This record gives sequence, structure tokens and C-alpha cells, in this order.
Amino acid sequence: MNIFKTFLLMALLTGLMVAVGGAVGGSSGAMIMLVISIGMNFASYWFSDSIVLKSYNAREVSAADAPQLYNIVAKLAKNASLPMPRVYVIDSDVPNAFATGRNPDHAAVAVTTGIMKVLDANEISGVLGHELAHVKHRDILIGTIAASMAGVISMIGSIVQWGAIFGTRSDDDNGGWLGFLATVILAPIAASLIQLAVSRSREYDADKTGGEICGNPIYLADALEKIEYYAQHSAPMPQAGTATAHMFIINPLENSKKALKNLFSTHPPTDDRIAHLREQARDMHLLG
Repeated sequence: MNIFKTFLLMALLTGLMVAVGGAVGGSSGAMIMLVISIGMNFASYWFSDSIVLKSYNAREVSAADAPQLYNIVAKLAKNASLPMPRVYVIDSDVPNAFATGRNPDHAAVAVTTGIMKVLDANEISGVLGHELAHVKHRDILIGTIAASMAGVISMIGSIVQWGAIFGTRSDDDNGGWLGFLATVILAPIAASLIQLAVSRSREYDADKTGGEICGNPIYLADALEKIEYYAQHSAPMPQAGTATAHMFIINPLENSKKALKNLFSTHPPTDDRIAHLREQARDMHLLG
């Protein structure tokens, strides 16, 4: 089912990119965007993991380098019936974590040094259970593709908008003002909504499966509570960028609880996630 959803999303976003290309540059623009979308899908599949790890200066660790962390990952991978992923550490005081890789055989998990300072072993196992759930569900590839394509569509909308401001187009260019408005306003919104819908639903699924993998959803609930506290009371991660922030267990660029933020967030509200996890624990008879 997740493989089907991946291809469906790729088809939807590819179609949207082609439509944007057609609105901007006619048939030539549509063909250019088709080629770009195919190239992006290919690059996302093969190189997204190495790109994101390098962007955060993540360093791979072994059992000798970080025995507690490595052993937790090994135990959880066994619980989830997954191959042992590569383990990375990011030098950052902000507690957070993410997983990457195109499939379970080429997966990696990364944690910040901050998360190892503020969470206990059980809470770290909850976080890593969540990340391995993303690996198990093959969420990482689809999230990367969605974010990349949404970014390109938004960038094209901005280019067209600035072109109009500086008078580089006429009213008759490529579909007139209707096409212009669709390119500048509707297409970026549609791409973002597709990305957000996919991201949010998969976070809930990863929380649920992560609670099962680590053996107690309360471990993850407590971890989310602490990570959210630091997200609200500290500056965003300096290395974080909009193209990769959605990969983290809590988006490191979203440190406001305002309703508007929640509406356009890549993640569900943390309070809701914690409530779901506590309900899951009650269903598992782990909480009174």
C-alpha cells in the first residue's frame, strides 16, 4: 500500500509540475518540467540519504563509538524485523532525530548530541522506534520527493511573480492572467497541501508503530513532551533548512504554538500526538 501511495504521490506532483510548466512556458515548459520531475525523482531515490546527512554534518558511529545508542538501535531493529540501519550523530544541542534512506536495506538513523543529553534510555528508544517505523513504512522517500517537488513549484511561482512585478511578461503570455494566477497562487498551495497531508498522516502512523516497536508508547510520549519543550524555548537548529526540516521527529523550524502554525505545519500538534500515544498505552494495558 505504501509503495502504491508513493507512486500515486509522484504521479500527482509530476502532473502538477508539468501543469505549472505548461502555464509558464507552453508545451516547451511542460516538457522541461517533466524532465526535471523525472530527474528529481531519480535523484531523491538514489542520493537523498547522503545529501541530507552531509547537510547536517552527521558522523557515522559504531558500537565502539556510542555503545548505548548503537545497542538501542540494534534491539529496536530486531523488534521491528528490520536490517540494522547505519547510525549517525549530529553535533547540535537541540534535541531531535530523523531517519533517511530509500528502503530498509539502505536506511540510516541520526540523532543530535542534545537528544542524548536530555532523554533517558527509554525515551531515546521511543524516538528511535518512531524513526524505524518510518523506515518500515517506507515513508522517507515519499516525504523527500514531496518536499523537493513542492519546493520547485513554489520557486517557479516566485519567479513568475517577480517577472510580473518587473514587467518581463505581457497579459497575453502563455494563458494570460488566469494561468499566471494559477502558477503563482494555486499551484504552490496545492503542492504544499499534498505534502502536508502526506507528512501528517505518516507521523501519526509512525508514532503508533514506534510505540509498538519500543514496547511502551509512553516512552515516546515522554520524549515528545521534552523535545517540544526545547523546541518552544530555544532557537531553531542553525543547520535546519525547509527542504529537510519535515524529516525530524519534531520540525526544528516550527517553534510556535499559534493556530496558524498548526494549520500549515508538516507535523500534527505535539499535544495531539502525545494524547494518541497515551490512549495507545491504555489500550495495551500499560497505563491506568
